Amino acid sequence: MKKALALAVAGMMVFGLTACGGDSKKEAEPTTAPAETQEAEDTESTDEAADTADGERTTLTVGFDAEFPPYGYMDEDGEYVGFDLDLAAEVCKRQGWELVKQPINWDTKDMELSSGSIDCIWNGFTMNGREDEYTWSVPYVDNSQVFVVAEDSGISTKADLAGKTVGVQADSSALAALEDEESQENLDLAASFAALNQFADYNTAFMELEAGSIDALAMDIGVANYQISQREGYTILTGDNDQEYLATEQYAIGFLKGNDELKDLVESTLMQMVDDGTFMEIAEKYADYGLTDAVCLGK
Repeated sequence: MKKALALAVAGMMVFGLTACGGDSKKEAEPTTAPAETQEAEDTESTDEAADTADGERTTLTVGFDAEFPPYGYMDEDGEYVGFDLDLAAEVCKRQGWELVKQPINWDTKDMELSSGSIDCIWNGFTMNGREDEYTWSVPYVDNSQVFVVAEDSGISTKADLAGKTVGVQADSSALAALEDEESQENLDLAASFAALNQFADYNTAFMELEAGSIDALAMDIGVANYQISQREGYTILTGDNDQEYLATEQYAIGFLKGNDELKDLVESTLMQMVDDGTFMEIAEKYADYGLTDAVCLGK
């Protein structure tokens, strides 16, 4: 799925009903950005695909969408930050690895992973519907796909979207939900739109919503909360509860299919962080995005 969506602070998030097990974003040329991108290129040339064996690994190159807050994004100082990047940094610290933050175009994520340009996809990556396409860590966030509209739009339910122009990020979880052949409800909903416009990123899509070029925007609830916190006059369709949500899903770390060795190293370290409370401490940094309610490890 988004690809299974852009960008600090507003209210609690109501998340999907899916529970975590104990035990969905973009494919073209990698996005470049000053410091971290050069760092990734330099590391790749010197460390040769992050070392041949994970026992000798010295780096971990994480592929992420740089416009997907609160999971990964560029802050006002031009630094790549976010919940997932913070988690990755702590994993690397404990393993003695250098973290290489590699921003990528979401629709080229599979190419980046299969070529060895990145070691994993760690950035609000939806596992539902693509369980067999990657080697996955345990899920760590319950997420939902929602619709964002202007408060004065007159749109209060999904049914009100009939005849409206709706925006969505290309190759996103929201788009996958609207095209899910196993959900006749969602197919009928999408068919009722006057148009479904796809955008490369949610920053652009939200600008189109502000301009009135689209009437609603389907997106991840975490990104929706971030975007709404940056401007006044927008809301998430919720109805009386989460019945106006488009879909629910879970986030996990995606590794190349069959790379169980690296997955096990990262996952075991992540679970150590859960056990000693570090995982929730990091989540609390993003409490205004609702992440303390959304995370599902250690609960």
